Amino acid sequence: MMKSPQPIKIAILAMGGEGGGVLADWIVDLGEHSGHLAQTTSVPGVAQRTGATIYYVELFSETQAAADGGKPILALMPLPGDVDVILASELMEAGRAVQRGLATPGRSTMIASTHRVYSIAEKSAMGDGRVDSAELLALAARSAKRFIGFDMAQAAEESGSVISAVLFGALAGSGVLPFSRSQFEATIERGGLGVKPSLKAFGRAFEQAQRDPQSAEESAEPVLEQPAPAPREPVVRALIDRVQKDFPRSAHHLVLEGVRRLLDYQDARYAALYLDRLDKVRVLPTNDSERLLKATARHLALWMSYEDTARVAALKTRASRFDRVRGEARVQAGQVLAINEYMHPRLQEICETLPAPLGRWLMKPGLARRLVERMTREGRVIQTSSLRGFLMLRCVAMAKRWRMSTTRYAEENRLIETWVERIVRIAIVNPALAAEIAECQRLVKGYSDTHERGLRNYETVMAAADRAGASLSPAMVRELRDAALADEHGNKLRTVLVQHALA
Repeated sequence: MMKSPQPIKIAILAMGGEGGGVLADWIVDLGEHSGHLAQTTSVPGVAQRTGATIYYVELFSETQAAADGGKPILALMPLPGDVDVILASELMEAGRAVQRGLATPGRSTMIASTHRVYSIAEKSAMGDGRVDSAELLALAARSAKRFIGFDMAQAAEESGSVISAVLFGALAGSGVLPFSRSQFEATIERGGLGVKPSLKAFGRAFEQAQRDPQSAEESAEPVLEQPAPAPREPVVRALIDRVQKDFPRSAHHLVLEGVRRLLDYQDARYAALYLDRLDKVRVLPTNDSERLLKATARHLALWMSYEDTARVAALKTRASRFDRVRGEARVQAGQVLAINEYMHPRLQEICETLPAPLGRWLMKPGLARRLVERMTREGRVIQTSSLRGFLMLRCVAMAKRWRMSTTRYAEENRLIETWVERIVRIAIVNPALAAEIAECQRLVKGYSDTHERGLRNYETVMAAADRAGASLSPAMVRELRDAALADEHGNKLRTVLVQHALA
């Protein structure tokens, strides 16, 4: 039995603001000016990243319709296993297409940008909630008959255009539609807006899509060894020399990054304290010393650069941050950028920023405390792009000068020393268990309420480890840590503690 002619079925998955609607309109216009009947529908997502919009286009030859004696009935939504072309504006959207069953190995051509815009779920996870990009790429390649992928966001930016023009060019270059390049370009010209940059982006993507695909091994750039830093200051040079002389080569990149981070966070004396603490782990006669040293080096640097108000203020007023925001907002010459920060410091955070005697005095009941509490009862918006707002936060950032005399430093220092001592003590008998204890620093992060919840979970896990005694294993610590990272309220952690009779 002869199969009846079918329309060309195209699904477009795009985030808000990426021009998915424009791309769908271009495809419809292309089809209608090239002898095809066209229909498009869209189902908008809930928000820009919690649910992308799906645009669906079907094209059917007018000549075939006339031969059949009537107009075809075109579908309103894509069906799993019944899509010819999938266009995804971002790698996660390609993954969503596969999850919905739209991609078919024997039929579908998938065209996707390989850049990532992390989802709300990925960014709000207490642990590392990121989906592995390499796994997404492999999944997309396996799930489609043909996969065309490259960084289309970068191509759009370098062309001064938008990602929809790049996707349109890749679609033309794929040759999957029965239309010529000139017909595609004529569609952009009929749009009348941003024609020149759109055509530039289109041409670049067209050529990219026509290249022979390379294997991951062929396309991967060689990994080059990073040159050793060469600072001018003698005290910093001495720190680097110490790392290169005392620590194994395999750990140099992590330890040097820790030194760099703590120099930026405080000063050379503080970075030297970091190396002193690492020395306690480095000299341990263990069989798995490299893994333990790397885990401790990473998490010690993170903990020693805890986020207090001075740190947050410094990060928000850096030139690099202003440059990044200007780039993300695509500010043009002559345009004015305003950056508004919502700040809501609590009395405790203010006291922790002050020298310890002054902070303890302010925490005591009295007129001064009531006055500060009244002033900080509600949050306020500070415009860091204004001179007043910028100088206000820079003054807060200068509090790092007396950071090591604050009550917050004393408390964090006590916790860090206890953590390092625990690692050293356990590593002598069980290096694998010590490495898992080192990884538990992941629970302590952020500032304000986030930091309090994380610290509470960390102390709960450490207390449970003490109660477990000789029965404590690396797998148990890992399970407790993962449970603590599963939800911010600690429900999963409590369940696991009960299961192990550690509650």
